[in-house]
Amino acid sequence: MPPIAALPGLDAMLSARTVWRAGRAPVVRPDGEPTGYAALDALLPQGGWPRAALTELLLPADGVGELSLLLPTLARLTQAGGIVALVAPPYLPYAPAWQAAGVDLRHLEVIEADARGALWAFEQCLRSAACAAVLGWPLQADAQALRRLQVAADSGDSLGFAFRDAKHAANPSPAALRMEYSAAGEGGWHIRKCRGANPPSQSFVPHRPVGAAIAAIPTRGAIAAIAAPTVPFS
Repeated sequence: MPPIAALPGLDAMLSARTVWRAGRAPVVRPDGEPTGYAALDALLPQGGWPRAALTELLLPADGVGELSLLLPTLARLTQAGGIVALVAPPYLPYAPAWQAAGVDLRHLEVIEADARGALWAFEQCLRSAACAAVLGWPLQADAQALRRLQVAADSGDSLGFAFRDAKHAANPSPAALRMEYSAAGEGGWHIRKCRGANPPSQSFVPHRPVGAAIAAIPTRGAIAAIAAPTVPFS
């Protein structure tokens, strides 16, 4: 065993967040990707979406405003030349609405895949370092699959957004941020987990029209297809 003097300082390791201290959330610098909503940024410990990480959005159903929530961020990223990939969305994005929100459609990629292929494509897009943000709808994602997505987002320095059924809210998740939509009252987003702090008690209610960011009927002809991998995702 090396002498005590040769061991790295515990305080230094704690500062670097390489050691977890029970009962104390790690200090996180405010270097998140702005959401486009000042009220939401104020609730998030990083001042925005966590960078190089997976954000999980838990929904009671599709079309509750989950894509409208992301449009300000996606507009800023695509206007800067960043690629935004949508992996196996349940509906084709309604191009006029996205364009009106400022999204540069030239930098938007939509990928079609079955449930098995979607997990693989989601991970590959995150890991590639070619995408500023990747949005996915993983239907068959267990804890191991989510962990792979989180690691891929970190490796590729990409913003990852996973849209999942609210029934998964009670299950543990490695995602850096988890937000759940509730239709009660005005309807709002509740932060269930956020890296770097305890979840705030306040919810976020976006004061923008919702539900117009996706088409009512998917148009498959306009979506590029991607084959499922020959090796299992896990």
